[in-house]
Amino acid sequence: MSLTRKQFLMTLGTGVFAAGLPRSGSPSPKLGQALAEARKLRISDVEIFRFDLPLDQPFRISIGTMNAANDVLVRVKTDAGLAGVGEACPFPPITGETQETNLSMAKSIREMIVGKDPLAIEAILKEIGTILHTNPSIVAAYDMALLDILGKAAGLPLFRLLGGDRTSLETDITAGLDTPENMARRCRGFIEEGYRIIKIKVGQEPALDVARLEAVREAVGPGIPLRIDANQGWTTPQAITALRRMEKIGIEFVEQPVAAWDLAGMWAVRAESPIAVMADESLFLPADALKLVKAEACDYFNIKLMKSGGITNSLKISHVAESANIRCMVGCMLESRVALTAAAHLAAARSNIIFADLDGNSEHKVDPVIGGIGVKGGTITLPEKPGLGLDVDPAFLEKMGRV
Repeated sequence: MSLTRKQFLMTLGTGVFAAGLPRSGSPSPKLGQALAEARKLRISDVEIFRFDLPLDQPFRISIGTMNAANDVLVRVKTDAGLAGVGEACPFPPITGETQETNLSMAKSIREMIVGKDPLAIEAILKEIGTILHTNPSIVAAYDMALLDILGKAAGLPLFRLLGGDRTSLETDITAGLDTPENMARRCRGFIEEGYRIIKIKVGQEPALDVARLEAVREAVGPGIPLRIDANQGWTTPQAITALRRMEKIGIEFVEQPVAAWDLAGMWAVRAESPIAVMADESLFLPADALKLVKAEACDYFNIKLMKSGGITNSLKISHVAESANIRCMVGCMLESRVALTAAAHLAAARSNIIFADLDGNSEHKVDPVIGGIGVKGGTITLPEKPGLGLDVDPAFLEKMGRV
């Protein structure tokens, strides 16, 4: 069904955009009133909750093990009745944050933003300032909550508000470190569940990592794409040796083969590796993207909301990547479908984000999210409701307790 410009504008509003424009091009009284109401929109309160999600089993990578997703949920409320939700998923081995540091910063940010315009997202993020460098996950939570409000105010799903049109994505699913036999058994189970792309954690002794991949390849067959993630576990010589031995197994790319700070090592691995190199822990903020481009250290970027501080900075990273002709993946930590849905909106909005690794909730024992993305056999379906298109079960949050 086609819409006239006037009809389109009339569909955009829940108080921010309303009515059409008269033929003269000047705002109608009704539109002027709506814009005036938008200018008066203010943050009235922020609810902060512990958001603890137990795992089926410990999640083990080369630099640490997580036994639960001890997250933080924020709900930003406005005086117009609109509210947005966001999730922080601290992952200490990578970001250095904890739930406690996130909670402390969440309360500080609440004091900063109550009374502010929730649609002035850039101004709010600028005021939050250096918290981004110490607790990027909680900044990400506020960023996605504000964008949730923006989408609801516009009456559009966030991915459409950001200019996207993809309504579905394909995600991989990850096998954490274990014995070759257990990892192979696990990956065979993924295929039986309908997943078509598998990511394997590596980053230990190269011979053991090769044995893991050989076992997985035998278990899943030749037609399943395999990706690997070393999580900084190798030295440069180890990485080169391992990747050369893995070439025959058929690997799509390797994430973060060496230490995050070692861009020279990343460059050397990329120069010698028959497998493409993706930057992960080396990439937090847009400035890191520029450093990686300058160093010619990688073929791909892995953008994660919990590292970048949210969708706003992730979009900036995507723009840097596109300018350097670098394709991206949107990844995750151990988030629930709150933050995974936010990440999917980002991926659906940017054409140079061609990979998705959005399986963070696959180990969760509970799923308290109402709405949000749907996942079936690795296919993610975007919600069409305004904003993020989700909420969280009030009974679950009551059990968690408001901070």
